[in-house]
Amino acid sequence: MSQEQDNKQTVTSFLEAFSSGDVDAVLGAMSDDATWWTAGRIKGMSGTAPKEVFAKGLPGLLSACQDGKIAITPTAMTAEGDRVAVEAESSAETRSGRSYRNQYHFLFTVRDGKIAAVKEYMDTDHARATFIDA
Repeated sequence: MSQEQDNKQTVTSFLEAFSSGDVDAVLGAMSDDATWWTAGRIKGMSGTAPKEVFAKGLPGLLSACQDGKIAITPTAMTAEGDRVAVEAESSAETRSGRSYRNQYHFLFTVRDGKIAAVKEYMDTDHARATFIDA
């Protein structure tokens, strides 16, 4: 398998773990120095978070969902070198009864079989309205 194919499989497995709500598997798939950047101006969500901060926030986000997960479904994936670009859609129902359906572009950096960095672009207004302003 090529490096690009390996990296796409790493990202696919990561998104499957995320979609199942398996926080331990998500964090285990990330390098110790991983970062997660999210677009927008949502306090406590947007900007760059080191793995430790991401690890503290993820369970809270997932607990806002009825079944403890946000399904992320990739619709397209392209890899070059250590980078994997993913177009995806999400699906979740919140405990407050709202439907969360968002579209994303993720740029993953994979190093030594682990997720080293994530850049997440999405409709931040929809995320804010669903999870924060609910």
